[in-house]
Amino acid sequence: MARQGRAFVRVAGLVKRYGEHPAVDGVSLTVEEGHTLALLGPSGCGKTTILRCLAGLETPEEGQIEIGGRVVFDRAAGVNLMPEQRELGIVFQSYAVWPHMTVAENVGFPLRVRRVPRPEQRDRVRRILDVVGLAAWHDRPATNLSGGQQQRVALARALVHEPRLVLFDEALSNLDAQLREQMRMELKVLQGRLGFTAIYVTHDQAEAFGLAEHVVVMSRGRVETQGAPREVFHRPDTPFVARFLGLNLLQGRVLRSRSADDGTYAEIALRDGISLWGRVVGPQDLAAGAPALACVRKEHVRLAPCGASQDGVLSGEVRASSFLGLTEEYVLDLGGLELRAVQPFMGTAPGQRVAVSIQPEECIVLPAERAEAPQ
Repeated sequence: MARQGRAFVRVAGLVKRYGEHPAVDGVSLTVEEGHTLALLGPSGCGKTTILRCLAGLETPEEGQIEIGGRVVFDRAAGVNLMPEQRELGIVFQSYAVWPHMTVAENVGFPLRVRRVPRPEQRDRVRRILDVVGLAAWHDRPATNLSGGQQQRVALARALVHEPRLVLFDEALSNLDAQLREQMRMELKVLQGRLGFTAIYVTHDQAEAFGLAEHVVVMSRGRVETQGAPREVFHRPDTPFVARFLGLNLLQGRVLRSRSADDGTYAEIALRDGISLWGRVVGPQDLAAGAPALACVRKEHVRLAPCGASQDGVLSGEVRASSFLGLTEEYVLDLGGLELRAVQPFMGTAPGQRVAVSIQPEECIVLPAERAEAPQ
């Protein structure tokens, strides 16, 4: 199915409160037809509440929701369509298969509710089971299947009535790591084949970046940042996003700055003569002495055996290490400053000293006034 490049889902000024607590606080977003958006964030950030509002399972206090050019919710106009009127499919975290039904009966249930003629029900169920690779299991009790197969049943059930929008609520989180990776790729292939628009809710960064063409990072009911996956991943633009993505956040003050072809760079004094150069994200007019944060991805902290002093190379001590398989994570002490690094195993033990280097283009500088208390 060809991608149309136009907004299929529009959410404007959405507000949902539980008592005095704003679970969703003025969120606006759009999803293009045939594309995928991921709502990413920690527990309690409002992402699942947005999904439930889209599905009609929650009623917002304010805002408007439009799906496929049709307004399904508008508080001001008094519009609030029932879930079955919104023509969408939902895949939940729990597989929610019915133990007293076969695989085919589970998948065909939405068609039965819609009173689709039985011959058409059988044809649609057979087609979608073939698409998800479960045709041979059509007459088996659904609970006799593995976790991955049960998730395919839930997916087939969400797709059998051919919705143009499919919502996924932490749909892969109950699968083991290998199955999650397999299902991520299968979902991308399936979406390309069937052409539906998708919104994923997840706290898993790999899932969000691997599945979506647009990522929205949520915090405390609001949109913290959004953009293409590579943009959000490589250039987090707030301290919250940098922390959530696992970067080192180092507090300091601006010593000086300079302009380059690819932006503005600033040298940040951290402590006791330790400083880093990094690329400034956000306001470009950081004055000397202004508080700032140097944000560095763990994979961009390069380690080497301690040797002769060089410009831009710091000396640190390994405090701890953890085996990760192909790599090792190190906790470093740079004169009282803690830094984490992920590198191939280098045979370094706790207590040994190492040379530490960080390239300026791989260090992000954020104004400290945009920072928030550590969570």
